[in-house]
Amino acid sequence: MIDKRIGKRIKQCRERLGLTQEEFAEKTGFTANYISTLERGASFPRCENLILLLNALEVSADAIFCDVLDHTTEYKATQLSNELGTLSVDAQNRILQIVELLIRQEKENEK
Repeated sequence: MIDKRIGKRIKQCRERLGLTQEEFAEKTGFTANYISTLERGASFPRCENLILLLNALEVSADAIFCDVLDHTTEYKATQLSNELGTLSVDAQNRILQIVELLIRQEKENEK
């Protein structure tokens, strides 16, 4: 069974580039139907096609597999850090205070 979260990530990365399925298909040499099938999670690309897709999406494999692999916390932390940097300093401070509180609570729960 193909994990639908992978298709969702492919779609998010394509949309981040501002491309329609048709434009992305043209960029990659695939059909729009094939792109749609991938994004719905109905199929998964072969290795060489996956590499072509990742390069066309301008992302690492972590960007696509971060929801399905257990060891991608570094990628997620980097993405959150990048998002945090787009916010105002006040918003950044509020969010960091919440994160620090959650970390303290987790450490206390581990004792």
